[in-house]
Amino acid sequence: MTSSTQIQLVARPTGWPTHDDFRTVQVELPELAPGQVRVRNEFVSVDPYMRGRMNDVKSYTPPYALGETMTGGAVGRVEASTAEGFAVGDVVLHQLGWRDVSQADAAAFRVVPEIPDVPLSAYLGILGMTGLTAYVGLLEIAGLREGDTVFVSGAAGAVGTAAGQIARLKGAGRVVGSAGTPEKVALLTERYGYDAAFSYKDGPVADQLAVAAPDGIDLYFDNVGGEHLEAALGAFNDFGRAALCGAISQYNETEPAVGPRNMGNMVTRSLMLKGFTIGNHLEHFPAFSRDMGAWLQAGEVVFDETVVDGIESSVDAFLDLMRGANTGKMVVRV
Repeated sequence: MTSSTQIQLVARPTGWPTHDDFRTVQVELPELAPGQVRVRNEFVSVDPYMRGRMNDVKSYTPPYALGETMTGGAVGRVEASTAEGFAVGDVVLHQLGWRDVSQADAAAFRVVPEIPDVPLSAYLGILGMTGLTAYVGLLEIAGLREGDTVFVSGAAGAVGTAAGQIARLKGAGRVVGSAGTPEKVALLTERYGYDAAFSYKDGPVADQLAVAAPDGIDLYFDNVGGEHLEAALGAFNDFGRAALCGAISQYNETEPAVGPRNMGNMVTRSLMLKGFTIGNHLEHFPAFSRDMGAWLQAGEVVFDETVVDGIESSVDAFLDLMRGANTGKMVVRV
């Protein structure tokens, strides 16, 4: 028998999640049935959207079930297979989440190529849904135009670091980002191609954005919500557009979120704010893969990861992610 270590949700958090909301279990896996695959994971993803799925509320996807293993992105190698098209040693992607060994019907897995000098974890970040989210948000949702001044909140995270670089490569005139520490702010301009950056902890976002983008902004990629969204609404030029990707500043609040106080600017400046979830835009993956693959091979895109070791550390990694302890993509190395 093969044993699988898995992390399950056992209570719905109120405010910030704690370790008491989860449990670690050992699951004995049965022999493979025909058409099944067993995968030993190498990396597991933790992502901000997972916090929303811990709540029992209507959303774009069903909430996590209590007593069930946390699902999400993971990448690993086939350990055993009774399915055509899956050989031992193949690298596969799947959504079976927080476990060291995954076993399911072949339809749950997708074989991906190994790319020289690129870690498998990149398939959970810059080459996966994270990079695709930045790509779609900028190009399809907000309609990036050549010469645009772009503002990205949460710019040192996995989506934000990708968004800044994609905006620059696709012709933005100026790219501005916010982050939470001086070290992250420095990385934005020194490594990720941002023209200007600031720490939201150093003062009102609106005041700092006015300095970083004195001529206003044309496009806003929102990962944070709250004060950042209000600041963007105040900084927009006429016909500005926003891609609303996340609102991490509000995910753990127990009181109703206060909306921006300047929504009237949407009318007077003819603004467009559009929310999206990447699962509704997967048709753009081929174009994204072509562009991102070429950029990586040419050395035009860089990426960083924050790696936490051990499947038993998945909860710690998730909590650190929610506190902004990561630079780039947060992954668990199994």
